[in-house]
Amino acid sequence: MLPVATMVTVLGAQQLYTAVSASDDGAGDGEFTVIEAPIGASATAQVARAASSGEMPERTRPSLRSDEEGYVPLADLRAQEVVDINFLAKAHADAPAAAPRLIPQESTGRTADDSAGLVAGEPPSLDPDVLQLASHLADLNLDAAAEDGTSYEDFSADPLWLVDDDPSLEAEIVAHQTFVPQWETYTVQSGDTFAVLAERTLGLGYSEVMQLLDALPDKNVLTRWRVGQNFDYQVDQNGELLALRIMKNARSGYLIERTNTDQQAFEIADIEKAGEATQRLFAGTVNGSFARSAQSTGLTSSEVAELTNVLSKKLDFRRDTRRGDNFQVLIESDIIDGQSLDSRILAVRYQGARMDLTVLRNSTDNRFYTPDGHSLDPAFNRYPFRGHYRKSSSFNLRRKHPITGRISPHYGTDFAMPTGSAVRAPADGRVVKSAYHRLAGNYLVVRHDNGYKTRYLHLSKRLVSEGERVTMGERIALSGNTGRSTGAHLHYEVIVNGNRVDAMRVDLPENQSLSGNALAAFQREAEPLLARLENSDDSTAIAQAQPVQGADDS
Repeated sequence: MLPVATMVTVLGAQQLYTAVSASDDGAGDGEFTVIEAPIGASATAQVARAASSGEMPERTRPSLRSDEEGYVPLADLRAQEVVDINFLAKAHADAPAAAPRLIPQESTGRTADDSAGLVAGEPPSLDPDVLQLASHLADLNLDAAAEDGTSYEDFSADPLWLVDDDPSLEAEIVAHQTFVPQWETYTVQSGDTFAVLAERTLGLGYSEVMQLLDALPDKNVLTRWRVGQNFDYQVDQNGELLALRIMKNARSGYLIERTNTDQQAFEIADIEKAGEATQRLFAGTVNGSFARSAQSTGLTSSEVAELTNVLSKKLDFRRDTRRGDNFQVLIESDIIDGQSLDSRILAVRYQGARMDLTVLRNSTDNRFYTPDGHSLDPAFNRYPFRGHYRKSSSFNLRRKHPITGRISPHYGTDFAMPTGSAVRAPADGRVVKSAYHRLAGNYLVVRHDNGYKTRYLHLSKRLVSEGERVTMGERIALSGNTGRSTGAHLHYEVIVNGNRVDAMRVDLPENQSLSGNALAAFQREAEPLLARLENSDDSTAIAQAQPVQGADDS
């Protein structure tokens, strides 16, 4: 409880204080009663000394005066009973301008000393809003005898103490914070274009967009977007682009950064992500088509295509495969951001009713060999393409020409290939002719390392030039219908010792085998791969593809 002198000092000696009392019978509104107190700082000190000694003269003693001239000394009042009228007026600014009133007292058998509506030692019966505001003063618990002030850490919880926020405080805090740009990710939506997005999100103007596109080695990364594609960017505190990171694919992309010297220029660096090599083992059982059976094990379409290409060098799918044959395939892929990339077949085992075959990849030349080092790749492929195409015309020395009707030998083999189909070199060699002829159309001649020559006519496009070195399986041309031709096809010839021979019957050079140190190194590399195949029984996944009637479509 505050002493009187301290309360007067806190509330201000020049303020006029009132307390509200109820009428004697408790009916009707209460009236304001004036508390008389000296004015001025010296008078305040006088009141303090007199109050503490109990000798305050009647005319100067602060008192509560009612209509019945009953007096209650201010020293006997609690802090809740002394109210600053100005403070109450602020608290009730939204209420009608009327004096606060006492709640009428019920008959409680009080003595005549209670006629003022106030009972010594008890707070007056005030309106609840008045009590809540007055009790706020009492909760401060100030000690008049203390010399040091007290600071409350959690004063911000009371909105009355912070009626007027200081806007300069927040501005000062923000001004001292260091801006740190953060990487953000944007996902391309339908209808997005880089020009619009650059202005809206990256803070780039038209001239900066054009300058950036001119500096990029591959403009397609910004001009040919796919819905769902992501890119990362950083902007400064003004919303202008600092850096842009965009990928061409999962493995490579570009980092674009604004230069420090010229804010209108950009520096571009290549991004190359290294993948983590991961091996996966697939196993299945032939049930109808081999290709569909392989795909049923979980292999992707590209992995199935590579598998059939590897096995087709020794295995005839139409003649040699049987329902119930087993196979295991060991695949290695690079895992980047959860995606499997650049799958490679490391080892294959086929166990069938008509053929058993195990082949492994040799990392030295990237070709397949049997465990004892015999090459799976022949020294010369029979067909200059992958897949199966119908023979539209065979090698025939007495064939009638389809246009002139005369006997005109056909020195090659024609395959009905759609225009644009890939033509591949059947063996290593060098291009000796790449030209156009009015009868042959676009054509190529390749001299191979074993002395054989091959010739390709009616091409839609030549992909190699004279003098260029080619390797087995490399794309060298696209089939077509140029020159004197009745339809799209590939005319293929094999020339041995200057003589044109039947490419489908001629004896081809035997495959090559590893020996010496090359064989020893290959077998050391193949040992763990063979162990994986042999232990594949525990994880075998049986293909459940439905049987297909008719010929195999591999």
